[in-house]
Amino acid sequence: MKIYSTTLIICSLLALFSCNNATKKKDTVTNIETISIIHGLGTDEVPQDPDRLVVLNFATLENLELINTNIVGIPKQAVPQYLSRFSEDDDIINVGSLVEVNLETINELQPDLIISGTRLSDSYPAFSKIAPTIYNNFDTKDPLGALKKDLDALGAIFKTEDVFDKAFADLETKIKFVKTKIANSNETALVVLHNKGRFSAYGSGSRFGLVHDILGVKEAAPGLDTHLHGTRASSEFIQKINPDILFIVDRSAAIGDQPLNTSDIENELIQHTKAFKNKKIIYLNSEAWYLSGTGGITSMNIMVDEVASAF
Repeated sequence: MKIYSTTLIICSLLALFSCNNATKKKDTVTNIETISIIHGLGTDEVPQDPDRLVVLNFATLENLELINTNIVGIPKQAVPQYLSRFSEDDDIINVGSLVEVNLETINELQPDLIISGTRLSDSYPAFSKIAPTIYNNFDTKDPLGALKKDLDALGAIFKTEDVFDKAFADLETKIKFVKTKIANSNETALVVLHNKGRFSAYGSGSRFGLVHDILGVKEAAPGLDTHLHGTRASSEFIQKINPDILFIVDRSAAIGDQPLNTSDIENELIQHTKAFKNKKIIYLNSEAWYLSGTGGITSMNIMVDEVASAF
């Protein structure tokens, strides 16, 4: 009888502890502050000031560099040099690449929030099963507006609106100054993406439309395809267009392949262009232009500075 009573007491205590523990866990979950965030793929309730983050695009990684956050996982393939502190941090786990991630690894990291990106839009439902997920906006028609929305969302989530507001205001001030400088020039420009010996040309409304749409540089070839892959081009095409300025984005270098050889670009045909003769063939920071684009505050500043350097 004594043994039975002791056992009964122990069991009762265990049950009480289990009950209390469950109640505490429930209370903890209940007490988490959440905020409704509108993003590129919908509206989601996400925790405010989340502890564990998985960030799947480099633009957001740039933006989060402005504040203190606990990033536990990123794609570590082809990370821009200016973000190398994240790729070199052993405490941040590699979850794959910008186009393909390991869902199991992400799940094991137990993130409180996942921030996805353009190249992984199809995986949004799978991410949402692991943790609240928001999608980094990308809008070629209004890149500045999309950047502002993303910064506003991050500011609301981490209660750091003042930091992001200042960063955006500083960028706007720079853009205004550069745009005024460019307005005094009649020079035309062409932006081309180089990939293993092939060219694609881009103009207003495209992924590299910042040159014309935000900074006001005159187009050397109006009416180019605004598709993600641009207009197929060649050295003959570039010679015919004959831009005053030729901006080159090297995709191969951006993704970690063999960088282009300038002698392959500046061939006999290109040497007949005004851009070559005026020493205005500008090799852009491909990591900023191709991998991060206009969604990151760092890459946007790099892009604006590089365009300004041609004038």
